[in-house]
Amino acid sequence: MSRDAFSHDPQDLRDPSPARLAARHERIPSTPRGDRDTTGETDARDDTGERDKPREAQSAAERDYYVRDRAYRLRDSEIHSMKEIGTFRVIAAPDLVEYAYGGIRERMEADLRRLKREALVSEKTLEISQRKTLRVVTLTKAGHRLLKRTSQLPDDQAIYHGLLKWREAQHDADLYRLYQKEVVRIERVGGRPVRVILDYEITRNLNRDLALLGPEKDDPRLKEGVAKKHGLAIVNGKIPVPDMRVEYEDAELVLQRVDLELVTREYRPRSLAEKAKAGFAIYGRAEDASRLRRILDERELTREIRTL
Repeated sequence: MSRDAFSHDPQDLRDPSPARLAARHERIPSTPRGDRDTTGETDARDDTGERDKPREAQSAAERDYYVRDRAYRLRDSEIHSMKEIGTFRVIAAPDLVEYAYGGIRERMEADLRRLKREALVSEKTLEISQRKTLRVVTLTKAGHRLLKRTSQLPDDQAIYHGLLKWREAQHDADLYRLYQKEVVRIERVGGRPVRVILDYEITRNLNRDLALLGPEKDDPRLKEGVAKKHGLAIVNGKIPVPDMRVEYEDAELVLQRVDLELVTREYRPRSLAEKAKAGFAIYGRAEDASRLRRILDERELTREIRTL
């Protein structure tokens, strides 16, 4: 399920943390930059060559992090998982195993047990159908606070915590896997992803600028100007918003971007057509791909359906 496009009225505006998102695609965490508000790390080390160390060494390394009057001793792999979860709000446990732990489930389980014991992450089981459930993880408020106070991510990066809409949790959890698929495509042609922006942030910034138009918010020319400012287009009088935007450097180090949309078989044909006309890269689950292609063919839209 995806959020529908909107015209000028704020819709589904979920305000994340004020910081904006600038995600990393490294699988091994970098050395934290310390706590700006409190005492620094007790295990400060030169991380020269750190990225070349085996994953086992990365996971074993522990550091102290201070937030107010609370101290946390965490492995590098635990901090890395928290950064991944905070970046995408919610991640399915199987995907976290595959992409953050190289398929080693035991290591992820050990890290999650420690993080849950420290109340830094929360785990939920979603009922997908009568026969299927999905285990997902999110940051807690305490986990969000730790990443912010110890400057684990750039200042302009949004960090998300908790689930706001249960009915969209499976869709949102799939965005992490979608991102990994797109990273492969980007790297294949010599690119490097440098930033990820979720629809929450795009919607917030777009609504803010549309509201500034005041009584002239319905002026097509002014609305088009706002859409272009945010790298978006007007389709049927609306400004479709993608599920996720990935900014990346191409082989010539030129900054590029790609807007991604995850669609399902429940998608309304008109909504799917609007997303395609907006120029988004369309992803769908394998079981939905044939129906989605048929909808686009019926509307004479030549748009590839990439399989999630």
